[in-house]
Amino acid sequence: MNTKLISFIIPCYDESESLELLYQGIVANVGYEYEIIIIDNGSTDGSREIIRKLHEQDEKVKLIAFRRNFGKAAAQAAGFRMATGNIVITMDGDLQDDPVEIPNFIAKIEEGYDVVSGWKYHRHDPLEKRLPSKLFNKVVAKLSGVKLHDFNCGYKAYRVEVVKSINVYGELHRYIPVLVDRKGFRIAEIKVTHHARQFGKSKYGWERYLRGLFDSISIAYLSKYYDKPMHFFGRLGLISGFIGFVIGAGLTIDWFRGNPIGGRPLLMLAVLLILVGLQFISMGIIGEIIVDRNYKANYDEAHVEERLG
Repeated sequence: MNTKLISFIIPCYDESESLELLYQGIVANVGYEYEIIIIDNGSTDGSREIIRKLHEQDEKVKLIAFRRNFGKAAAQAAGFRMATGNIVITMDGDLQDDPVEIPNFIAKIEEGYDVVSGWKYHRHDPLEKRLPSKLFNKVVAKLSGVKLHDFNCGYKAYRVEVVKSINVYGELHRYIPVLVDRKGFRIAEIKVTHHARQFGKSKYGWERYLRGLFDSISIAYLSKYYDKPMHFFGRLGLISGFIGFVIGAGLTIDWFRGNPIGGRPLLMLAVLLILVGLQFISMGIIGEIIVDRNYKANYDEAHVEERLG
């Protein structure tokens, strides 16, 4: 059991006052061999120098330095690629995630779960952050079908095969549970202690919720129709085509009764709806062909839970 290696992925942006305390907390609580990968996301407050100093003290501290702030998802993706541990734990660099919880995450993984997501049960953030976050969590849970209380919590633990099987970009770091659920991994959630920010200020503004809205739509599609696009586009095509057919049938009956229909806007609408329906169905067919070829060319080993022989 002592051969277990825990990889910590810590994105940071202007967190120079927190990093050394966070490092000390991790070392005091991890209980196994570890590596700490800190991704400096273009900090301007000397965070990079602090990380270099920690590396000089402990070579298990590793640095990935971005030229500018490319966002949390890009930082996590870089850390995932570099991680070599059996278990990967993601934390924020602002000391709001308590290292005391580390053994609880590891214990839950050892129960057989692939992903353990933190739930900031008593969240110490301003009301203007808590309310939108609560609404966001309810919407994502409803759209995705993944029943978690807190998608926003960056405190998570993964088996290494999980992080090696997903692509994180844009704002998708908050939707990782949805991505891994689609791949069939087992997800658990545990309550975690959440501290008020000690240093600096939050780097997130209201604009992230607008970005999150668009990503929610993407995730809703990916979680349900990623490998069956015809179920999505075909349904839209049938609805559009059926409405167009009904309108066209009504106009045809009207024409047989001797009423002119050539100049009626409804005729154009009927033709347009039928054509749009055919286009949607065609998109679904093309999507199915792409999925079939990609699946055959890139067989996903993440689907395989056990192999003998």
